[in-house]
Amino acid sequence: MKEKVHPKLELITVKCSCGAEYVTRSTKKEGYNVEICANCHPFYTGKTKIVDTAGRIEKFNAKYKRDTYAGKK
Repeated sequence: MKEKVHPKLELITVKCSCGAEYVTRSTKKEGYNVEICANCHPFYTGKTKIVDTAGRIEKFNAKYKRDTYAGKK
């Protein structure tokens, strides 16, 4: 292998909005934030959770004149 071709892997901290923190290796030098991780993702937790940060559900309901969505009454 050629030397000085591959980027160096650094230890970084990934922070989730639920408060969980993970230490991993990355070529990115600083850590970053994520919205959903394995601790709070519905697939892993088994809980149904609607993530609506831009008001999409309200826009849909207003467009079709509905007061609830199909999963909740």
